[in-house]
Amino acid sequence: LAVLPAAAALPPAYAPMVVQPTGAPARAEFDLTAALARAHSEGRRLYVYLGASDCPFCRRYEAFLDANATELKPHFANYLIVDLRSSLSVNADKLHIRVGNRSLPYAEFQRSIGDERARQLVYPSVWLFDASLKPLMQMPAGTGTFQTVPEQLEILRLEQ
Repeated sequence: LAVLPAAAALPPAYAPMVVQPTGAPARAEFDLTAALARAHSEGRRLYVYLGASDCPFCRRYEAFLDANATELKPHFANYLIVDLRSSLSVNADKLHIRVGNRSLPYAEFQRSIGDERARQLVYPSVWLFDASLKPLMQMPAGTGTFQTVPEQLEILRLEQ
């Protein structure tokens, strides 16, 4: 049985929109419909973060964001930050992403957006989308992701 936290793990300073999964324990479906609608109405991009409550690398990234909030937060202004709360027990077979009436397993979702990371689920993962769910760039995932302020700023500025 997966134990999922009730609150966002991303620092409150970033005002993340928390999306809890439904369907546990058989599956964890994250519905991005409301986030997409909000991003569209606010004219913002999406910064979608998938973290696991029991993931040490996720905690490290979240602590990095917290420690550097004063410097980084202004650069997130054009993004609606979406915090997908999971646990390491949720593997790629269990994870589903829903948009509207379409729900896709993780690997199919990754392929549908052209993400090269389709082969495996890694925590933490980040996606940058426009308000129509078009990926803005290929993103790294897992350990060592965005461990410095300059690296995080390159991502937010879409510099590859």
